[in-house]
Amino acid sequence: MEKNADQKEKFRVNKSENQDTGKEPGRRVIREKAERRDWYQLDLSAIVYPTLQRRDFSSVYRLSVVLKEEIQPKVLQQALDLTLPRFPTYKAAIRKGLFWRYLEPNDRPGPFVQEDVKNPCQPMYFKANNRYLVRVYYYRNRIALEAHHSLGDGTGGMCVLQTLTATYLRLLGHEGIENGGFVLDIQEKPDKEELEDAYMRYANAKVRPPRLEEKTYRVSGTAEPFYTLNIIDGIMSVSQVLEVAKRYKATITEYLNAVLLYALLQKQQEEGRRRLRPVKIAMPVNLRRFFPSITLRNFITMIYPGVDPRLGEYTFEEIVLQVHNYMRYHLNEKLLRGDITTNAATQRNPFIRVVPLFIKDFVVRMFYTKVQDRNSSAGLTNMGALQVPEGMRPFIERFDIYMGQPFSRRTNCAIISFEDTLTVNFASSIVEADVERYFFCRLVQDGIHVKIESNR
Repeated sequence: MEKNADQKEKFRVNKSENQDTGKEPGRRVIREKAERRDWYQLDLSAIVYPTLQRRDFSSVYRLSVVLKEEIQPKVLQQALDLTLPRFPTYKAAIRKGLFWRYLEPNDRPGPFVQEDVKNPCQPMYFKANNRYLVRVYYYRNRIALEAHHSLGDGTGGMCVLQTLTATYLRLLGHEGIENGGFVLDIQEKPDKEELEDAYMRYANAKVRPPRLEEKTYRVSGTAEPFYTLNIIDGIMSVSQVLEVAKRYKATITEYLNAVLLYALLQKQQEEGRRRLRPVKIAMPVNLRRFFPSITLRNFITMIYPGVDPRLGEYTFEEIVLQVHNYMRYHLNEKLLRGDITTNAATQRNPFIRVVPLFIKDFVVRMFYTKVQDRNSSAGLTNMGALQVPEGMRPFIERFDIYMGQPFSRRTNCAIISFEDTLTVNFASSIVEADVERYFFCRLVQDGIHVKIESNR
């Protein structure tokens, strides 16, 4: 309702301007106020995330950069104040209308940098933290950005983090840091395409592929107490992992997917269940690789590589081959466009558009809980090899990424690399770490040296 009121106010202002060309101060103030209150409709993915919000869960992810010198909090706060206005969809608050939620500019004080916490990715409540849906933490030489997924995906978040880091380093006197890649010019106004819902531009396939997925294996585990997130990081050499992946005639992403599937199969076998289930991984795909877009909002879709142990036992080599063939078939512009079109169909439906929000929330929550969340046994994302401007390289040690707290009892795995350092970051809300143990043991068995860090 607030959104509709904003639109009416803006219309009234424009109408009065056409009728009267006088420069009355009152009308100019009203017009400027209306322009400052621009709003952004949630993108196609972002619509789902607030619906899943509950007291003990928010769709929050974390990106962090480890520098080679200790963080100065006051300078970091100054850098954040300079950087965030460049990203209007991150300097925003989420609001609820009668039919949809939307983002509006947030001019409240904040967000304020904080000393880091032991359990990251804690729930973000929409009315807390002066309504900001981003947090910035520091610990020793680490800067961490946490963001609600309603604002954007990991690519958008990485732009915020790298731009913030570049601004911070410049404030320290390191002037040779140029803009480029994930580092944006904080003096420039945002490009319109940075703020677009890119899904709707490419949701134009002539067919909508159906989604018929079978219930998959779910890890059994003891739930951790509220606010507890178990973190296990594996740090290794990119060149070592690449060498092993080539041995299996696979990419790094395919190889690490296969390792996680292997670990989940081992866990299911260990549990001794009489009825086996398929094992699948929910893997987000960055659609910017296939469809030209510079959007800083969400622009991902999910694929589900997996194996079915009911068909027989799989050797590790067979798992790698299965993942390799699956990726080759599904990662193409045609199938992905069809997937986007299927997702967009509900939002374009004129009947669904006028259904009240509380009914939409109920239906989406039920569908996600009963169907979507059961399509996978774990989550895995790979941001790939990060590039930074040449002037920043000497100050950076590594990057980390965490998918955040899983919606249900399982583990999420996130991969990122910088120069020759590859990190695999597990985040779990259960006590048992069997899947992680099987995962890293397989890497060691293949000859990869792994350094383990944890918040346990």
